[in-house]
Amino acid sequence: MKRLTFLAVFIIAISMYSFGQKYAYVDTDYILENISEYRIAQDQLDELSVKWQKEIEEKFADIDKLYKAYQAESVLLPEDMKKKREDEIINKEKEAKNLQKKRFGKNGDLFKKRQELIKPIQDRIYNAIEEIATNSNYAVIFDKSGCLTMLYTNPKYDKSDAVLDKLGYKPGAIQKQKGEGSGENRRK
Repeated sequence: MKRLTFLAVFIIAISMYSFGQKYAYVDTDYILENISEYRIAQDQLDELSVKWQKEIEEKFADIDKLYKAYQAESVLLPEDMKKKREDEIINKEKEAKNLQKKRFGKNGDLFKKRQELIKPIQDRIYNAIEEIATNSNYAVIFDKSGCLTMLYTNPKYDKSDAVLDKLGYKPGAIQKQKGEGSGENRRK
């Protein structure tokens, strides 16, 4: 009997606790779109990416020219010259692949530059979300823009504009600039 009473009290306490929790959500894509530093950083990353990709493509084009010239001349070359040209082509391919890995690989230059430019902005957003959650006693704040599927969201629980306010940005400014209608329904 004591166990049954204890179990009933425990279940009631747990259910009361879960009903008392507050939840909210944010849309980090929307937040990032409204932060000018993020757009500037993203443009810089895009420029670097295009520049580095072009550099790598030029190296592979040079290798292709060397290979075609080698194929055309290989019948006339002595064995030692063939070997020398093959080694040259192989070394240039290795250099190009190493450059590609250095620029775009895991922990490559692009990743490091992204960390340098984007990570501080993401940290500020996280700190603002954490502060809003703490001050408003939210148990959980979901990110609507991530992999989490939210079939229905009530706009009154969307705290994206509060995060932008906390960071010192004007909410909804990007939609007004672009003239998009997609953000009008959720941001009034």
